[in-house]
Amino acid sequence: MRKGKKISGGKYIKRRKKKLYESAGQKRIVKLSDKEKRRSKRTMGGNQKTFMLNVKFVNLPKNKKLEIKNVIETPSNRFLARQNIITKGTIVETELGKVRITNRPTQEGVLNGVLVE
Repeated sequence: MRKGKKISGGKYIKRRKKKLYESAGQKRIVKLSDKEKRRSKRTMGGNQKTFMLNVKFVNLPKNKKLEIKNVIETPSNRFLARQNIITKGTIVETELGKVRITNRPTQEGVLNGVLVE
């Protein structure tokens, strides 16, 4: 059976085109850097979404802000850790030890984490 065809051999026709807000934007990559860089984007309803591009600090519970020394491991993709790219679930090294990132920095303008044993 050919891809994109019905069993009878006919073609599937799209119901409608994609709207502008459904189209994918530019891919955002959050890298470890010595300076922090944020950008904001207009979203549905005129709201603003702030996202990180470069990050230096991670916030821990109980109002602790630690400087990131190195990216140790990224469970989703091991090659991202080599490039110092930070995603949700990434384990980074700080002064207090290893910290796991608990939020999505490309969706929020901050970087939150918890200590890992």
